[in-house]
Amino acid sequence: MQHPSGRSAPEVAAVHDELTQIVREIIAGRPGVEGLPSFTQQSTLSFIDRNPGCRATEIAEAFGVHRSTVSRQLRGCVDAGWVASGAGSLRAGYPLTLTDAGRRALAAAADRDLAALGERMAGWTAREINEFACTLRRFRNPDQTTGDEHA
Repeated sequence: MQHPSGRSAPEVAAVHDELTQIVREIIAGRPGVEGLPSFTQQSTLSFIDRNPGCRATEIAEAFGVHRSTVSRQLRGCVDAGWVASGAGSLRAGYPLTLTDAGRRALAAAADRDLAALGERMAGWTAREINEFACTLRRFRNPDQTTGDEHA
């Protein structure tokens, strides 16, 4: 990947490149499995699971995407039987909840992800995995300490 010279340290550019590859693999590289949600659908299901009764507009706002994008994903989730919508109005939106099938699909997708992570980390020690998790947490929350000693 090309980086304009003088704009960032090579180490930061290397982190950017690795993160870009990881995101591409997660979103586009994961093969579709019959009966399991896509990465985007899984994200939507997770949001609804954490926020029962939410509406498409809330999901769009939380994900930083247009409501029509969320509506397309929701249509697929409703058609699959994973999401149910309650009484509402077109203007205000419909409250969304996961169905039992949605909870099972979300759990199966999470199991698939954990299995894939386990395969990638098969040669890692428990300490290495813990350190990686702590480093990711620190990266994700740069203004918060995680209880670790930071030099």
